[in-house]
Amino acid sequence: MSLPLLLASASPRRYELLGQLGIAFAVLPAEIDETPRPKEEPEQLVVRLACAKAEAARACAVPGQWVLGADTVVALDGDILGKPADPECARAMLARLSGRSHSVYSGIALARTGFDTRSCWVKSRVRMAPIDPAELDAYVATGEPLGKAGAYAIQGRAAAFVRCLTGSYSNVVGLPLFELNALLREVPDRPPGVAPTPGGVNPGPAS
Repeated sequence: MSLPLLLASASPRRYELLGQLGIAFAVLPAEIDETPRPKEEPEQLVVRLACAKAEAARACAVPGQWVLGADTVVALDGDILGKPADPECARAMLARLSGRSHSVYSGIALARTGFDTRSCWVKSRVRMAPIDPAELDAYVATGEPLGKAGAYAIQGRAAAFVRCLTGSYSNVVGLPLFELNALLREVPDRPPGVAPTPGGVNPGPAS
């Protein structure tokens, strides 16, 4: 019998997204160093970190169990915006995003003992409306920006700031579901709940 997928993440948002696919999964967060390397591009970073998380959790997985790692960052003006360290950092990030377009990158990786790790990355574009300073302060005060790449949650109150989105919505939340489902369909001994219909995904951007 196939084993449930092991999700190497502590993100409640990823729990909810994975649950939408109806896939059986268990959770084992993986702690790794998420510091970007010098001159590392966003797509390189998210794939490297997703693979590192999956491979770290694989050491604790049941033999034959697939492990999923994921990572998401925001990119603007050549800078990578991860999770803000504090409210002041969150406010500074949001002030930069206000009234502008930025890119959201996610990397996903599937690892299992005895198999090569499989991975891909996805890019979405998000345009923010200008955010009034008082509204920005009120949003930061909710605490929602903390723990979120780019200091906002598109599935939360920050939805009011998003003028338009091109590409995968679930990618911006933190887990690109179409690409994940395609990867899972390609592997043997799929976790329970994965549709058996063959599919595929290119090792590059979905949009």
